[in-house]
Amino acid sequence: MPGVSREQIARVRQIDLLSYLETHEPHELKPDGPGRYTTASHDSLVISRGKWMWNSQGIGGRSALDYLIKVRGLGFVEAVESLTGERTVELSPHQPRTQPPPEKRPFSPPESLRFATNVVSYLQRRGIHPDVIGQCLRAGTLYESRYKGVPVCVFVGRDESGKLRFACMRGIASDLKRDEPSSDKRYSFCVPAKNPESRHLALFEGPVDALSHATFQRRKGWEWDGHRLSLGGTSSVALVAFLERNPQIRRVILHLDNDRPGISAARKIKATLAADKRFRHLRVSVRPPRVGNDYNEALLYAIRQERERRAPLRREAGVAL
Repeated sequence: MPGVSREQIARVRQIDLLSYLETHEPHELKPDGPGRYTTASHDSLVISRGKWMWNSQGIGGRSALDYLIKVRGLGFVEAVESLTGERTVELSPHQPRTQPPPEKRPFSPPESLRFATNVVSYLQRRGIHPDVIGQCLRAGTLYESRYKGVPVCVFVGRDESGKLRFACMRGIASDLKRDEPSSDKRYSFCVPAKNPESRHLALFEGPVDALSHATFQRRKGWEWDGHRLSLGGTSSVALVAFLERNPQIRRVILHLDNDRPGISAARKIKATLAADKRFRHLRVSVRPPRVGNDYNEALLYAIRQERERRAPLRREAGVAL
């Protein structure tokens, strides 16, 4: 190939993205848990276990070469030369690129199927109350679609005018977690409060955790009316945008996962809000689930405990009959 040799190409393919950024652009790296990073330029780009994935665009790779081509928009020869150091290439995201980046695809949510039978069954198996599922189906923020021929849950977010701006897919029979390309994370999935002017906001890493929290309220009769927002991970993008759109919010509760990444992210978000003068009036608390890793695990545990408590009573009733 003109400009670079096969030996150079083979050598640069061995350079992983984390090593490259640590050496050349350490300011780009943002810790996101043990062995996991995002980048300052793209918070949905995750680096973990020798791989990277730009979730908002649905593209990924292993090497720094893939990153320079797919994310930074460099040509192949230019990317190889920049990694071998044969010529200096300024990689600042603010500098004009010699090759334009790929055009951003217009947002197009997954097609909605007429019936959501698989979605309802799946969420009920996860312990979600039928009324909570029905509320989301009626609001159009939850529906069933197909991804590569298999049914998936689709959780969507809308802007102030009601237009769909965000969609994420969650596998029903798999571990699929995928944001639809060009989704605007500022409008992530939300279960709104009954009172639109509610001053309370609860945050979760994923949509199912938000639904689990709403189910807890149904089961235990909590007198709480607040908004439940899914961050779609641990980024604060959706939170900040929600607070900007809802200046009446006074209370924020961080119900992120009860693991090191979740607890670390919750503390980081709390510190970020405290450092922003727009949000210093907020009362912010960190409350991970008391049982399990996330709120869905806590919900399923509570359901099992309740069934075990009721089992002797049902057996006695059976004997009496």
